[in-house]
Amino acid sequence: MMNPSTAMAKAKSSTNAGSLKGQLRRAERMKRLKYGALILPLVVFLLLTFVWPIAALLERSIENPEIVDAFPATSALLRSWDGRSLPDDSVFAAFADEAGRIKGTPLFASAAKRLNMELPGFRTLMMRTARALPVEAGTSARTALVAADERWDEPSTWQYLARNASRYTARYLLASVDRKYDDRGEIVRAGDDEAIYVAVFRRTFGMSAIVTVCCLLLGFPLAYLMATQPTKIANVLLIFVLLPFWTSILVRVAAWIVLLQSEGLVNQALMHLGITAHPLQLVFNSTGVYIAMVHILLPFMILPLYSVMKGISPTYMRAALSLGCPPFRSFWRVYFPQALPGVGAGCLLVFILCMGYYITPALLGGPKEQMASYFVAFYTNQTINWGMAAALSAILFVATLLLYMIYSRLVGHQDLAATAR
Repeated sequence: MMNPSTAMAKAKSSTNAGSLKGQLRRAERMKRLKYGALILPLVVFLLLTFVWPIAALLERSIENPEIVDAFPATSALLRSWDGRSLPDDSVFAAFADEAGRIKGTPLFASAAKRLNMELPGFRTLMMRTARALPVEAGTSARTALVAADERWDEPSTWQYLARNASRYTARYLLASVDRKYDDRGEIVRAGDDEAIYVAVFRRTFGMSAIVTVCCLLLGFPLAYLMATQPTKIANVLLIFVLLPFWTSILVRVAAWIVLLQSEGLVNQALMHLGITAHPLQLVFNSTGVYIAMVHILLPFMILPLYSVMKGISPTYMRAALSLGCPPFRSFWRVYFPQALPGVGAGCLLVFILCMGYYITPALLGGPKEQMASYFVAFYTNQTINWGMAAALSAILFVATLLLYMIYSRLVGHQDLAATAR
């Protein structure tokens, strides 16, 4: 039989252990709460200034509230219409009643403007119809509308209204990839006079890829030189790399316009050296855009490369050379795989920044060098078409996410391979 004093000691020890575990859990809980309280302001700041604006912009790309707000009863009836023949008299009556009540108001003007964006001439139809409203007593709404404009007697007019009788639409997203709805509501390719955005995105991604490759070819040797030099020399080189950040991008673009113009220093130097007999066209074309963008984005390639190369030990290269491996093969098989995270980060950063560039192509390029950001600014500042601006921005946003996912997967596979070795 167990001694009573021994049993009491074990019970007390078990109680103390349980109390100690409880204290540890409370301490861990308090630590997590403190960490959460410290990062809470940052989370709120990111939600308010980053996540919420992006979500609101993406929602604008599918929003279509103008018609539903102006004609709620008509929209409800059109959503249940089969879309084959003309709608019944109740649809005509609802539309005539609502249009007569809101004609001359900003709500009516906004609806007419929205309908005219996709089908030019519809604003004229709406204004002509408004002048014939309200319907006189004893006259049917169908007769009054057809008398105001014969297009109300065509099913295609009501089919167009029915396609916009919802608060959300894919019209802007379809237009951003050169697609649209036909009269039957099916998705078809836009006409040659409207199909411009696929070419714009192809140009945007192509120019971004060329600038990224040029920055990599120029930045990799410089980053390698900085990483292999003593600290004092590396710091001096780093200052020169960071020096362009002290000057505005607009000032740098203006400087390149002065340097690359027909009477600029670059053309004068080329003619003085006998390389060319007449000035070259270096501005307002792709040449000037590439030169300026590579100059502006080169530091964004060098800095990620340098941060990774600085952590690569030189003993790996010395070991490969001492074992008889040729220098170039040693560099390619030993050093370069370790620098790939920097290459990926630099290329990703430069490519993403290049996709959103607006000032440099707008000032240094011609009409054929304008990128997607130019059209985003155009729809935002001039036509005030937030739906198209948001749709084009959504394409760029999706492209950015895909690039980041590819980079994360490549870097993750490389980390797993390094861990396995």
